[in-house]
Amino acid sequence: MEVYKFGGASVKNADAVRNVADILNTQVHGSVCVIISAMGKTTNALEAVLDAFYHHRDNRDGLFKDLMASHIQILHDLFPKASHTVFSKVRTLFEELYGKLSGIDQFPYDQAYDRVVSYGERLSTCVVSAYLSEVGIYNNELDASKLLLTDGRFREGKIVWETTESRIREAVANSIDEQVQIVITQGFIACNEAGDTVTLGREGSDYSAAVFAYCLDAERITIWKDVPGVLNADPKYFHHTEKLDYISYLDATELAYYGASIIHPKTIKPLQNKHIPLNVRSFVDVEAPGTWVGLDNVPNSKIPSYIVKNNQILLSIYPKDFSFVDEHNLSEIFECFVKYGLKVNMMQNSALSFSVCLDGDKGNVPAVIETLSSRYDCRYNGNLKLVTIRHYTQEVIDRIVGDFQVMLEQRSRQAVQLVLKP
Repeated sequence: MEVYKFGGASVKNADAVRNVADILNTQVHGSVCVIISAMGKTTNALEAVLDAFYHHRDNRDGLFKDLMASHIQILHDLFPKASHTVFSKVRTLFEELYGKLSGIDQFPYDQAYDRVVSYGERLSTCVVSAYLSEVGIYNNELDASKLLLTDGRFREGKIVWETTESRIREAVANSIDEQVQIVITQGFIACNEAGDTVTLGREGSDYSAAVFAYCLDAERITIWKDVPGVLNADPKYFHHTEKLDYISYLDATELAYYGASIIHPKTIKPLQNKHIPLNVRSFVDVEAPGTWVGLDNVPNSKIPSYIVKNNQILLSIYPKDFSFVDEHNLSEIFECFVKYGLKVNMMQNSALSFSVCLDGDKGNVPAVIETLSSRYDCRYNGNLKLVTIRHYTQEVIDRIVGDFQVMLEQRSRQAVQLVLKP
């Protein structure tokens, strides 16, 4: 058994769906579980629809109709006859969605989010499964919201592993036979004990694929992307990038933790626990080898890797009475960060101060500063850049720093983090 995961870009339109069918026709030589993300920018569109309905905005029906029209157009591009059953299935899903949008503001926002935004994956798997059947690729569609059990935390569900593994094994075993070797299901979505839909966090389809791979003892997992593999830097920020042919689980985990967008941060650990190799490949160049993560008996790359986070805020916190920053202070500070939804990208403390680097566009930074200022002296700088370099050398650091001012620096044996001011 193998697991394939196709992201939004790989199913964004009719041609992309046809390409998925071509990949499955040419690459699959046994049983495979296929995880599908929402089509293209559907998740963003559903978030806009939810926001409009939740806050009773005038444009809500227009946004809903636009989203439905884009999916119906893909159906017309894929299926020559509008009488195909997939048209009625997709319309039924949109009717269900509209029904859930009515009165959606009666639910807490996070629960409302999961009820609505999960329809992106439901729609995409419905379309892809139907098209594969149309071109003679037999498959069965499974409902991930009935298989992956979580602790019930909306928008960030944590997997209940034993029950999830049992459900997945049984469902897949009942769906695979001599004629049908492919099962298709949704990424991103799961459920709680009551059967309510719970999502696994933004960009959580990679994690879904890792969960299925773990539960099925998969031989390998392949994540199909629009890039040739894992690059050592984002081409948006660096003119010259290198593909990493092989990286370890540790490198992949740390790159994801520091902010590399190619692999979801939670994806690696379930694979490492059962030593399942991950192959990141291009759906544009199917014959290219991509990047292998966790493969045995291969050299680990020592090529420097770069992760850049813009719009950073460096917040330095000092006790007003000039006392030491102790465990009590840190506990109070982090409790405030959690309350206002802030993620710490870097931190450093001394006897008299505690400094953190935060995303300027996430969470409520002004509220944190206002709250902490009652007990602490808070000083901050904005519009900064955080650069993380894994497998660094001093030459590499000097080249990256250039004319920037280093506001904060932190080194370990393998990585250095630099907060830079223009």
